[in-house]
Amino acid sequence: MSTTKKVLRMGPVALVVRRRVIAVHAGVALAIVAVAIVTLTLGRLGIPLPELPAALLGGAEGKVAFVLERWRGPRLVTAVFAGGLLGMSGALFQAVTRNPLGSPDVIGLGAGAGAGAATASLFLPGFPSAVAAVGGAGIATLAVFGATGRGFASPARTIIAGIAVSALAFSITQYVVSAKLRDAATHLAEYLTGSLNSANDLDIIVSATGAALLIPAGLAIGRAVSLLELGDDAAAGLGVDPQRTRTRAVILSVLASGVAVAATGPVAFVALTAPQITKRLTGTAGVGIVGSALTGAFILSAADLAAQQAPIVSGLPVGVLTMGVGGLYLGYLLVQEHREGQL
Repeated sequence: MSTTKKVLRMGPVALVVRRRVIAVHAGVALAIVAVAIVTLTLGRLGIPLPELPAALLGGAEGKVAFVLERWRGPRLVTAVFAGGLLGMSGALFQAVTRNPLGSPDVIGLGAGAGAGAATASLFLPGFPSAVAAVGGAGIATLAVFGATGRGFASPARTIIAGIAVSALAFSITQYVVSAKLRDAATHLAEYLTGSLNSANDLDIIVSATGAALLIPAGLAIGRAVSLLELGDDAAAGLGVDPQRTRTRAVILSVLASGVAVAATGPVAFVALTAPQITKRLTGTAGVGIVGSALTGAFILSAADLAAQQAPIVSGLPVGVLTMGVGGLYLGYLLVQEHREGQL
């Protein structure tokens, strides 16, 4: 684990700065910028690179304006903000459950979102899928909260209840998909997988507002959540209320994931993989809110770039790509946990 660090002092305030962490954050941020440039410029409809700066500063017209404002721009910005929210969500959830294989999906949020969207499409045609998905995610979360008997205080009970709620929600979704209008089922299936194909200005507003509000909130409780990894007794001895902190972190994680679902649909595995990749890159313990958010933003934007341009997977919903890559990474984590005797 890296120990290279520097202490910056400003009067009574001392801030520990780890050089490796800063380097990783800067590197991932530059990677996101590179993905953004390639996304906007690559291909037949791409904006010529010399014209990109002027277009971004408000000088876009004709085809350039269409690509930037209606086609690639909205899905890029939505991917960055939604990916950041998913990364932070996973970091908080894994910290409070002390489980590197944990993510908000395990408490049924993604499955609940899918069931909400599917049910609305059957009984309320024309009702916005995003609103129905958030409602379904909220109902699933409340079901888990009530089923444990202790709210989110017990990580083990939370995960077990989440598995049960996920199974119930998935059965509802499958019923709707099999019973529903065959033509509309294709569109519904795309949304349930997670997609940026129809991203618009509303998705940008939802994801950007969520990121602006929730990521700072995550940073505010990050230190307290990190102390939970020492154990409840040690955390309490350092002035942290374990149950209250854990509940706040889970609620914040669910809210962040729910906002992302509203914008993109239930994209799988970003919340799972982003925090683990961040920890391995930075070599640090604790909750890496900023790093996980940046990594999540990179994963989702890079996956969407592949969904737009890579020959074999072009046109697929972005959730299919994250599911494939995330599944491989999940297998890697399972092997590592088994070797370390944690499974």
